[in-house]
Amino acid sequence: MPKDTPPSAPIGLMLGGGGARAAYQVGVLEAVADIRKEAGALNQPNPFPIITGTSAGAINAAALACGADDFDGAVRHIVEIWKNIHAHQVYRSDRFSMLRSGASLMGLLALGWLRAKWQHKTPRSLLNNAPLHHLLTRMVPLERLPQLFEQGHIQALAVTASSYSSGEHITFFEGTQELQPWVRSQRRSIRDRITYSHLLASSAIPFVFPAAQLAMDRHMEYFGDGSMRQSAPIAPAIHLGATRILVVGAGRMVEPKEEAHLHTNLSYPSLAQIAGHAMSSIFLDSLTVDLERMRRINQTIALVPPEARSASALHHIDLLLISPSQRLDSIAARHIADLPPAVRTMLGGVGVSTKASDVKGAALASYLLFESNYTRELMALGYADAQRQRSEICTFFGWTDALPM
Repeated sequence: MPKDTPPSAPIGLMLGGGGARAAYQVGVLEAVADIRKEAGALNQPNPFPIITGTSAGAINAAALACGADDFDGAVRHIVEIWKNIHAHQVYRSDRFSMLRSGASLMGLLALGWLRAKWQHKTPRSLLNNAPLHHLLTRMVPLERLPQLFEQGHIQALAVTASSYSSGEHITFFEGTQELQPWVRSQRRSIRDRITYSHLLASSAIPFVFPAAQLAMDRHMEYFGDGSMRQSAPIAPAIHLGATRILVVGAGRMVEPKEEAHLHTNLSYPSLAQIAGHAMSSIFLDSLTVDLERMRRINQTIALVPPEARSASALHHIDLLLISPSQRLDSIAARHIADLPPAVRTMLGGVGVSTKASDVKGAALASYLLFESNYTRELMALGYADAQRQRSEICTFFGWTDALPM
């Protein structure tokens, strides 16, 4: 930990987006909970007084915040949900429902246009995520938040969404009274009571899930996934007062060059490959850029004399990143057959193969694979990756590592 970062400095948790990939975050949180217990820190307060999330990460963030008075119990609850999840709990995956929403390739290209002509109604998304609301009521007891803020178990919860109506990037936050909104270029924050609508909006993957309506300045706007146009995913935690931030990614920050040949394909890319590439751009690239920017700022601040630094608004942000050590699309390729038949048909129509050895279109599937065999493997990976950084985690929190070096 840097010398100018006091042990009592507020700690923030930033959970990024990624649909079903967010199961990886849960494995990381489970490892943090176990390390905390083994370090004898159970009598300490909630380790994350400031929690921010985007997309599926917003759902995990809110679930954790709602159990801020019992961190271990909250983590166990989230783990149990993700260990036993199925696609039908997140979106309607039967063939009839998918045809109605234009989810199959034929439905999108043909039936959707016929419906537009006959019923003057176009499909709003590939998938209908109506079941997700019911899952949220089980997973995220939002009614507990006000009391947890009042009792001091948590300082802030923030979730981010992108407005299709105005083009603005909005971070909605709820927390203690001293917190102040912020405004930056094309992004701003609003103090609001976090609701299930906010979580549905933040996790509405573009094209895949329908937009959600939220009240904005006495009118309604349509919002989609918060990862869209998110130029600074770490910023909300900083604005809310965190000076130490644990960042959990949903994809590898750097792809090893020696593995590049394994994914090289000279044939024309399928729609699934293009869509997967676009998804990676939306969900992963902004975090990589923001981390690089934060590290450069920290390096610059370190060159400033202490007396000048104390007079500046800039300060060092202690970052700890935990991200997948393996390609999640490669893991997804092994589990595509677990998806409901109608979903496999849809994905097969755009170029996703059910062969475990064929990973060319699996990136797209990796965001939609809300099936327990896949999520459990991601959770196991997250747990193992966090345990490999056990020493860094203990240093970050100021815990005494119970295991010998």
